[in-house]
Amino acid sequence: MFQIGQEEIDAVARVIRSGNLFRYHEPSECGRFEQRYAKYLSAQYVGMTASGTGALTAALVGLGVGPGDEVIVPAHTYMATAVAVVAVGAIPVIVDIDESICLDPAALEDAIGPHTRAVIPVHMWGQVCDMEAILRIAEKHNLLVVEDACQAVGGGYRGRMAGTLGHAGAFSFNHFKNMTCGEGGAVVTDDARVFQRAQCAIDCHRYYWNDREANFTGFAFSGARASEIEGAILNVQLDRLPAMMQALRDQKTRILGETRDAGLIPVPLHSPDHECGAVTMFALPTAPQADAFAHATGGTVLARTGRHTYNEWDPILHRQGGPMPVMNAFELPQNQRCRMNYAPDMCPRSLAILRRTVSLANHPDHTPQQVAERVQAIRDAASQVLGDAAHAS
Repeated sequence: MFQIGQEEIDAVARVIRSGNLFRYHEPSECGRFEQRYAKYLSAQYVGMTASGTGALTAALVGLGVGPGDEVIVPAHTYMATAVAVVAVGAIPVIVDIDESICLDPAALEDAIGPHTRAVIPVHMWGQVCDMEAILRIAEKHNLLVVEDACQAVGGGYRGRMAGTLGHAGAFSFNHFKNMTCGEGGAVVTDDARVFQRAQCAIDCHRYYWNDREANFTGFAFSGARASEIEGAILNVQLDRLPAMMQALRDQKTRILGETRDAGLIPVPLHSPDHECGAVTMFALPTAPQADAFAHATGGTVLARTGRHTYNEWDPILHRQGGPMPVMNAFELPQNQRCRMNYAPDMCPRSLAILRRTVSLANHPDHTPQQVAERVQAIRDAASQVLGDAAHAS
């Protein structure tokens, strides 16, 4: 969470005083946010969900992904990316990232098999994927593309907003995201039919509150609605978002510019003018040097976040995709030809990259002096870590 305060408190108070906490009462804060966020993204349809996981699941449901399908996911992302695949009865196929910490397009193409139906590129840590290459490969192989933009709210790729480049996209608004209401998410698409199905995955009862839709028969699904309190907070947060994104990008640009001669290797960026700027990342020559650099700067070695790398996804590695075998995607007869031979060491290249990569968090409220102090800390740490290594050799 970056910024939250009196404006959000006032917005929540107005909802409580109105007595209308349910999103289908009018006027609706949720409905207003969906319209505003769609305009912000230049997208046709936005539907609020209870979480980013729910948004990913709704996107896959909307696109008709299910049993018998493989969905390619990157080796470094929050487990929800893979969980959403399992939730719709499909099988996640885990492939390598590259030095950008995002899905490696070459690994994507190498992993495509006869049952591959979709790919979920994840804009990790606010840094956007190489979408031009990914979309080219997806079109070549007739793959559906679901953008996981849960960590890239407000980010973009070469002038287009993250989450809008594929067939559908998903966002998260939980506590750790650029725009937050504590929990919550949103699914986005330009396809009306996909949105109908995604909406049914969010709330199969919505026709009780809205008119039944012609030529569409709803289906049962265990989705979850957002509340008016979440919608009210997000309407304020959306007002904050553009200035926060600009402050983060400016801060990251300054840090990279003023450490350019420090001997460090910045993580490659696919769209530096449009990504979120939420973190500044460096690739160190070795894992021990990354550990030392992280200790000196207060950064985080990406292999040690505790929850973002495939070898920490215990339910997936153990193929426990449901509360009982008949509901477990890994046990479904339609999936027995899908690839699901997972192992903690199956992506050694990704693990090596993550062990050498250090992430430093930025913040839109940092003053110029604080940024200058961060720059000096990075330069001092680089001198110490890289200098010691050179002396030892």
